[in-house]
Amino acid sequence: MRRRSPQPAPDWLIEPGLDGHAPAVHVHVGGCHMTGKRPKGVAPDQALRAQVDDIPACSHCRPDWELGYLE
Repeated sequence: MRRRSPQPAPDWLIEPGLDGHAPAVHVHVGGCHMTGKRPKGVAPDQALRAQVDDIPACSHCRPDWELGYLE
């Protein structure tokens, strides 16, 4: 049986709220050590939209800088 290659890590992550119904907590750069246990990989445009919609950027990995979204 042929094994699949592991999927590459996503470049952008959104950390969801605690119960799935709560708003997202932070936007992260993929691989950030401060990401919670259930991050969701997203496309760059979704990460930028989250920033515009006031989901805070992680203060450790600074996805706002990487995305070019500086207030």
